[in-house]
Amino acid sequence: MSRQARHDSENTRLSTMKIWVDADACPVPVKEMLFRAAERTQISTILVANIKMQVPKSAYITSVKVDSGADVADQYIVETLQAGDLVITADVPLAADVIEKGGLALNPRGSLFSPETIKAQLTMRNFMDELRGSGVVTGGQAAFNHSDRQAFANALDRILTQESLRQSKQA
Repeated sequence: MSRQARHDSENTRLSTMKIWVDADACPVPVKEMLFRAAERTQISTILVANIKMQVPKSAYITSVKVDSGADVADQYIVETLQAGDLVITADVPLAADVIEKGGLALNPRGSLFSPETIKAQLTMRNFMDELRGSGVVTGGQAAFNHSDRQAFANALDRILTQESLRQSKQA
């Protein structure tokens, strides 16, 4: 392969960013959006779960089955991700670990976890967990709906656009 052909093939891929998906509880519509984005942007997308996940045949989409157990998938993601990677998760402790390691954490409902707010979110999550543990019925989140889907699609698009701009400045 010529030097120019090798350079061209390296530049066809949008970035070195990877998208990690905490896939056990990720809504199907979010996974479908991620599959389309992986193909469109050629970003490696890895679904991590403690069950075997069906994913489309693609050079950009893979799944990893981890052992069963509390937080095993989370630990795998944190140990494997690199700074600048994107993690899709609703798990606040996982999001905190991702941010600490220099990654981005996006909730499937479209909100980006931030270094400025993650400590407050962890505190609230732990407080609600204590209430549930003491028998208080706290209710749950509303069902995943169309506005959640739209918010996620918009947030994902913003992140991928920013990554594309970052890559084009480096080229």
